[in-house]
Amino acid sequence: MPTPESTSVPDPDREPADDPDSTSTEGLSLVADSRRFLRAVRASEGRGHALDTSRERLADASPDELDALGPDERLAFWLNVYNAATGAALLADPQRFEDRRQFFGESVVTVAGADLSLDQIEHGILRGSQWKYGLGYVPNPFPPAFVRRHRVADPDARVHFALNCGAASCPAVAAYDAADVDDQLDRAAASYLRSETVVEDGTARVPRLLLWYRGDFGGRSGIRTLLREHGVIDPDATPRIRYREYDWSLALDVFRTERERR
Repeated sequence: MPTPESTSVPDPDREPADDPDSTSTEGLSLVADSRRFLRAVRASEGRGHALDTSRERLADASPDELDALGPDERLAFWLNVYNAATGAALLADPQRFEDRRQFFGESVVTVAGADLSLDQIEHGILRGSQWKYGLGYVPNPFPPAFVRRHRVADPDARVHFALNCGAASCPAVAAYDAADVDDQLDRAAASYLRSETVVEDGTARVPRLLLWYRGDFGGRSGIRTLLREHGVIDPDATPRIRYREYDWSLALDVFRTERERR
């Protein structure tokens, strides 16, 4: 089939639209704070002050404020915090990426008084306490109390197309907001799958993320359904599924402004 046309991802610097139907003023405030954190990471000037201010706001938030987050607010908030914390840590010290196991497992951000690692945010909060190496089939039976209290109730596999850990094969970075996070995740999934999947001779070579978390996607049949939904394969196609290698080269341009990239 012809190469699918690209799909845009959410603008990382776009301000969210007001959501008059939201029932959580505190939730909207926290999501806005998480977006400011991400913008501060990407700012070429005044990064230090803006970062300090946004970090302090998240650290000083109360657990009750986090409890008040609605499902879409919770999802958008933690996506932004993960991406911002990754960028802040690696821009400050790129060598941390040389030992990825340690980098993902050590504390990189404080939220509501709790020191959190990227693994705790991704696998604990966003994936609903899944074991990192369980391929999406094995839950973590002993999540920390903070994770149990604040994890999303209904994990969404599309978060894998929104989280950027600093590697070249990671999805693009965007700023998510509660008002249209569902649409934003759809666009992120379509963009990543279309750009990273190669379909030829009856085989779909898909991003390795789909292997690492295949249980999240419903196994191979679920992966094919996902590819059909986003126009990567024809509606009636049943290709063999193969997994591409992951490029772990450090890639920090997504956390920089255009001026810094030059």
